Amino acid sequence: MRSPKDFFAPLAVGAPQPPRQIPVRPSRMIHFFDPGNEKMAAKVPDIAKKTDVLLGNLEDAVRADRKEAARAGLVSIAKATDFGRTQLWTRVNSLDSPWVLDDLITLVTEIGDKLDVIMIPKVEGAQDIHYVDRLLAQLEARAGLTKPLLVHAILETASGVANVEEIAGASPRMQGISLGPADLAASRRMKTTRVGGGHPGYLVRTDPVGDDLNEGRTTYQQDLWHYTVARMVDACAMNGILPYYGPFGDIRDVVACEDQFRNAFLLGCVGAWSLHPVQIDIAKKVFSPSPADVAWARRVIAEMGDGTGAVMIDGKMQDDASVKQCRVVVELADELAGDDPELAAAYDAATKEIQS
Repeated sequence: MRSPKDFFAPLAVGAPQPPRQIPVRPSRMIHFFDPGNEKMAAKVPDIAKKTDVLLGNLEDAVRADRKEAARAGLVSIAKATDFGRTQLWTRVNSLDSPWVLDDLITLVTEIGDKLDVIMIPKVEGAQDIHYVDRLLAQLEARAGLTKPLLVHAILETASGVANVEEIAGASPRMQGISLGPADLAASRRMKTTRVGGGHPGYLVRTDPVGDDLNEGRTTYQQDLWHYTVARMVDACAMNGILPYYGPFGDIRDVVACEDQFRNAFLLGCVGAWSLHPVQIDIAKKVFSPSPADVAWARRVIAEMGDGTGAVMIDGKMQDDASVKQCRVVVELADELAGDDPELAAAYDAATKEIQS
């Protein structure tokens, strides 16, 4: 166990100081692309204007014989593209693969100054983060980087869920954690082949009325991932890092995708993965507080004054806990509005309307 005094010390001579606080930047959608796909690569400059995070994917969706091409493609794209305020992330191959070492060496030494976050798949425990932490420090020192790279873990094994709290606190580099439902389902031996979302067989049924056990009994589909997302959110909040919902695999079902993203947003997630351009706008909509909610939150904060005591607003009791909830909404809205003039205008218009 490392001494708390040494927790923020660089893990290699010449490496940059680890971050004391994780920067909270808009990251409503982490949009995946295959950097080895020339058609996708050509669209990167335009997609970057629409997304909070662009992620060059080197892992599962890339065939084994295309791994090196994807890595080289990401290097070329990063060097050639001005991403503006959009973050550039990558998902490297898993730590038990033959490609991950070359992924990290190549990306950190060649485009480490352009990368913001490195996503690590199938994290089992703190030991995986410790390995990456030390290696990144050595590579940052070699490359002469002055800004430390951040690390994002994917929660996609039973061991990872069991150890999520220690993963979240394993390194000052930890930026956040994402739910990886498909691999997690396989690890748990869950009987679903869906990528995220609910399942019609996972349900509750209303009690029978009378002797007929079938008539009039309504069923409600349940969320397979509620427990895991809630636990992940708690682990992230406890350690000052950010939780994300992962992929929603049914690209055509934009209605269920929006519902699933909203569930995650309400539980505390700050964003979700987008696998197709149609999901970018869904994530942008869902993970931005609505203008009505922002206006109400601002009103409560204003009427509560110093934030102590309790007041009645439109027949609803508000107290110091209400103010804390409202500040979460307003702070997120202000952060997003700083990058989105259209959203800023909508928030201001709604606030003026509720004040009039």
